[in-house]
Amino acid sequence: MRKRVAVIGAGNVGATLAEHIVMSGLADVVLYDIVEDLPQGKALDMLEATPLWGVSVDVKGTNELKDIEGSDVVVITAGAARKPGMSRDDLLNINAQVVGSVSEAVKQYAPEAVIIVVTNPMDVMAQLCWKTTGFPYKRVMGMGGVLDAARFRTFVSMALGVSQTDIEALVLGGHGDQMVPMPRFTTVRGVSITKLLDKETIDKLIERTRNGGAEIVSLLKKGSAYYAPAASTFQMVRAILLDEKRMLPAAAYLDGEYGVKGIYMGVPVILGQGGVERVVELELNDEEREALQRSVEAVKTLVDKLNL
Repeated sequence: MRKRVAVIGAGNVGATLAEHIVMSGLADVVLYDIVEDLPQGKALDMLEATPLWGVSVDVKGTNELKDIEGSDVVVITAGAARKPGMSRDDLLNINAQVVGSVSEAVKQYAPEAVIIVVTNPMDVMAQLCWKTTGFPYKRVMGMGGVLDAARFRTFVSMALGVSQTDIEALVLGGHGDQMVPMPRFTTVRGVSITKLLDKETIDKLIERTRNGGAEIVSLLKKGSAYYAPAASTFQMVRAILLDEKRMLPAAAYLDGEYGVKGIYMGVPVILGQGGVERVVELELNDEEREALQRSVEAVKTLVDKLNL
């Protein structure tokens, strides 16, 4: 029996993610949205492309959350997108209502699913989803680290004039302005960028990574990034469906790791069929620990606002 992925939200991120999944042939897809006929139209368009992609999967668009029943993975992208001048945190109350409602439906119709939360502010929305569903925390995570690392990789490749595929990057912390790109653990074919770039250049790359989403929002004027977020989420979905045991950065519940307890935070994890199978702890220096703690405090402030 084929696997089934439910994508909640048929906007740019959700629809592009659905396209990646369908094109790969990995799983059947249920695409949900509250807008009448929107998910049905996008799903039919994708279904009509399957003969051209050489895949045999089903794509269903729906306005009924009950249609996600039995999904192996649920991805929550629904919610308001950022507008120019807005931070991810500005979306807190608006999107908390959406994610809370969707999480109740997932609890009812897909109680065995692994959940990936994309909706911003992502770390807090992942915590809200976990609290609402009551799922084991290893089955609820947030997407952010893969995206932030991809942006860091891109900017490093531009600075060095080398292929993006030769770069591995790591970003810790919340998916926000206090995220913590990690130069020591960012390498070009195993060589740390601290050996290849001066501190001033690295600091500029870190700042651009932190503002990566805002930069795209300001350029688009209407809407926010979706190609890279969708591709990042697909990497996580694939790791779970294929039980790849991949080490990827994700927002995971910390139960004492990195000296943090009771909060979702971006860290390297092993992703497999069970969701977050293990948090990978790195030995941080004083500067890195302090930066991570600032990020923890920023996320905690938002968590407290929702009384989670």
